Amino acid sequence: MNVTQNNFDKMMELEIIPLRNYALSLTHDMDDTKDLVQDTILKAYRYKDRFQAGTNLRGWLYTILKNSFINNYRRDQKRNTFLDTTENTYFLDIPSHHIDNDAELKFIRKDLNEAVEALPLDLKVTFRLNAEGYKYHEIAEELGIPIGTVKTRIFIARRILREKLKDYALEFGYQLQQA
Repeated sequence: MNVTQNNFDKMMELEIIPLRNYALSLTHDMDDTKDLVQDTILKAYRYKDRFQAGTNLRGWLYTILKNSFINNYRRDQKRNTFLDTTENTYFLDIPSHHIDNDAELKFIRKDLNEAVEALPLDLKVTFRLNAEGYKYHEIAEELGIPIGTVKTRIFIARRILREKLKDYALEFGYQLQQA
């Protein structure tokens, strides 16, 4: 048995406040809460013919609201995902390789640190700042040098390190490109 439009409207009015409270507990933001409740109400009216009289309206609405929240969250996550399609040309630029052997990892770290420490001071400082996440212009400002010099120093440091660490690259199956 279906619900009449008038009865459905009255029942919906009673559920607005509980819906808003539930939505707020999910979003923690009043604007997002209002949007989510509005979306839920629209869907409820659009699919009201699927609601059966005598069943739990609040449960049905909460399900619509929760599913809308999840779908919006997934859509936002996909929208905010950045896919890097550039080719990794340096062994140091490749995402970390999973190593189960802690001893092997210690040797790799030791060799990497020694290779970086062996760099000339100007290359080492510039490379470390870049590895710590500083942008080229920030490094240039910090060191008081032109941005082109920063790029050149990082390029040379990577080339030296790539040569010194090429055995690891080959061991893990990475193809080295000629500079």
